[in-house]
Amino acid sequence: MISQNPFSVFKTECLQLLQGALGDMAQLVEQLRLDETRRPEFGELYSSVSFDLARRLQKEPARVADGIVKNMDLSTAAYVEEAKSVAGYVNFHLNYPAFSALTLRSAAELDGSYGYVRTESPLRIIVEHTSANPSGPIHVGTARNAVLGDCLARMLRARGHDVKTHFYINDVGRQVAIVAYGSSLSRVRRPRGVRADEWIGLVYAITSTLLGIRELKSQIESLRDKPGAELKLSKLRDDLYSYAATASELQSRNGELFQSILEGIERDEDPESSILRIIRGYEKGCEETKEAVRRIVDDCVGAFKQTLDRIGIRFDSWDWESSFVWDGSVRDAVERLRGTPYASEEEGALVLDSRAVIEDHSLKEGLGIGERYEIPKLTLTRADGTTLYTTRDVAYTIWKLERADKAINVIGFDQSIAQIQLKLALYILGYEDALDRVVHYAYELVKLPGMKMARRRGRYVTLDHVMDQAIMLAYEAVSEKSPHLSEDERRRIADFVGVGAVRYALASVDPVKTVEFAWDRVLDLEQNSAPFIQYAHARAVNIMRRGGVEPRNPDFSSLDHRLERKLVWLVARFPKVFIQACEELRPSLIADYANTVAETFNSYYASVPVLKAKSEGVRDARLMLVNSVRVTLQNALRLLGIKAPERM
Repeated sequence: MISQNPFSVFKTECLQLLQGALGDMAQLVEQLRLDETRRPEFGELYSSVSFDLARRLQKEPARVADGIVKNMDLSTAAYVEEAKSVAGYVNFHLNYPAFSALTLRSAAELDGSYGYVRTESPLRIIVEHTSANPSGPIHVGTARNAVLGDCLARMLRARGHDVKTHFYINDVGRQVAIVAYGSSLSRVRRPRGVRADEWIGLVYAITSTLLGIRELKSQIESLRDKPGAELKLSKLRDDLYSYAATASELQSRNGELFQSILEGIERDEDPESSILRIIRGYEKGCEETKEAVRRIVDDCVGAFKQTLDRIGIRFDSWDWESSFVWDGSVRDAVERLRGTPYASEEEGALVLDSRAVIEDHSLKEGLGIGERYEIPKLTLTRADGTTLYTTRDVAYTIWKLERADKAINVIGFDQSIAQIQLKLALYILGYEDALDRVVHYAYELVKLPGMKMARRRGRYVTLDHVMDQAIMLAYEAVSEKSPHLSEDERRRIADFVGVGAVRYALASVDPVKTVEFAWDRVLDLEQNSAPFIQYAHARAVNIMRRGGVEPRNPDFSSLDHRLERKLVWLVARFPKVFIQACEELRPSLIADYANTVAETFNSYYASVPVLKAKSEGVRDARLMLVNSVRVTLQNALRLLGIKAPERM
């Protein structure tokens, strides 16, 4: 027998035995459930049904459990060795020889598809992720978005869903307009050898910083002689000092570019009006503005593609924000919202009363927000008629919902309010199911020791730099451990080890937690890292290669070592972990699982001989166990977008 989910086979048999033993008493229980035990001496699964029945029958739980076990007929059980009553619980113990045969043969037969249990209800799903602003390179913070989104897409595809990945190009709005403005002021062109995204990031940071200094000086001057303004003036001067320090840093990076933009801003009587003209001109489709902005964005997006390709991330669709403005989709959404009782004008701006929408339709529970939590009004259009990001996102999301059953938006926690406002706008436009169909997949920041990142000030660590550093450190480690390898081989290994280490570091932490990025952990060969898991996979491949034979006569009853049984159980649990990770959208569960398998396998390798086993039957059984570890690690790593190497 071969099974895609050995764990489920065992669990189903336990439930059937429990149901049969309960007889008519089963009607007194709403739902039978089984949980995993924490210690092997208590078996593998247990039921607490005795406690529910004890309350109804006015009996002691232990007596009820004794009766259930006594009534249980194990004569036809294939995988349950015995059932025991322990302190009121009903514990089920595996028939390990039979279960090992089922699990290890299933892994060997299914190989690359083992554990990928297909859903009975496949959906069309759009996963929008990364969507970095084209105002500078992808930094390590945005990289977490990219890796999480890519892992979700891989997992959901393996589950059987029709998944498409989309990158939303934010080419409308202030950030790109600032880059276009700064570029128009500068006489300096991008030097040879400097990437487009890095140059654009520098132009953006210099322009933003100089505009910030100008604004702060203006505010300080307006408050200078006003009574009672001392505290505010002190704060403004502190901010100005901080901006001045940033300006000094940026000037040191490229003095000529800095001076050119500075002189241009000083010549402009009203830089803010100039930037607003770019925003308005681009939204209206002015050809001159379109050409200038598109040239910048095209260059930046081209660099994005190069960076993302290095880390193994590609997209099915690149969606331009401007296209929804120019084709009238945004205008139509705004007019439809204007026609609802929740939209009104305030000082020339069109706003949506989020609070009223929530109260009138009792949406707090559906949105998952507390009773005291208030959502501010959503500004749909400014007084000058230009739109805001969330407004444009309404039109984009309608477009996505017309093409998919579910839209997953991988966006940071800091955008939680905007995502709720988006759902409210969709709700009153008739997309009431958007509360469930639109998923905000929120994640926390990435922190690097001793650094606070800020794109506006040019303070960030690029993903390319992080990958370069990881590959360099991996190369040093490979050269030290395997000096006999050729230079090309060492470079090849260092590349997939370094990239895999970065991906694992960003995916292995639950999205609700901050990633503390530290090199000693990222490339740790001893525990909880991609190289650690990759090395375990390579070790398993090497054992199979050295074995040189196909296991023909495995004696599964010989797999009685504690670590052998643990590995069999871990391999059997992979489909369960996979399903849970997909349902909860948690790549970190796959990462944790793979680390546990690698850890257990390394202990097994150090404790139990495989190729020098005492008999052919024992050797073949152990080889099949090693192969199942190879299969499981390979399939887990694939979900994380990490190469499973045959040699390290």
